[in-house]
Amino acid sequence: MNFLAHAFLSGDDPQILIGNFVADSIKGKMFEQYNGGIRTGVFLHRAIDTYTDQHEVVRGSVARLQPVFFKFSPVIVDIYFDHFLAVNWEDYSSTELSAFSAGIYKTLIKNFSSLPPRSKRILPWMIAQNWLTGYANLYDLQRVFNGMSQRTRFDSGMEHAVEFLKYNYQDFEQDFRLFFPDLERESAQVLERLKNGSNI
Repeated sequence: MNFLAHAFLSGDDPQILIGNFVADSIKGKMFEQYNGGIRTGVFLHRAIDTYTDQHEVVRGSVARLQPVFFKFSPVIVDIYFDHFLAVNWEDYSSTELSAFSAGIYKTLIKNFSSLPPRSKRILPWMIAQNWLTGYANLYDLQRVFNGMSQRTRFDSGMEHAVEFLKYNYQDFEQDFRLFFPDLERESAQVLERLKNGSNI
């Protein structure tokens, strides 16, 4: 899953949100320099990614993309699923997406000094282009994929990911709707175990 889903699954604790947001910038045992909720958020992020990668429905989505996008297929699925979460937001949250996004940005800005360098570079772009709300429309989704394609060392073809989505829209949306309730349950269980001091 990508930024929107990770933020949504973080719950109401700002420290867990921060840890979830910075997790991709925290390699190996670097998490040991963080305590409390931030560390919990890092562990939650990793658990979400592991569960997502191993889920049968997600693997089916990735397989649909692989003949065209090869090793970049899992990344594309993550962003597709953020799109479907944004499009169907009212099915999962009583808070409007724009208000939710604004709250996430506010929390991250407030804690900007504690973010690792990579996260500090990402956040201004995320806010300026309003990524969290923008996932809901294909125009902004195209901009996301264009940017990712330009940053990859190899020819990823990700600039064509929105076109592929259009032709397979119902299949990917069905996959998301089958998968996301499972991820919500798993995330809630992991978060409960982490808060109680248990291992994932």
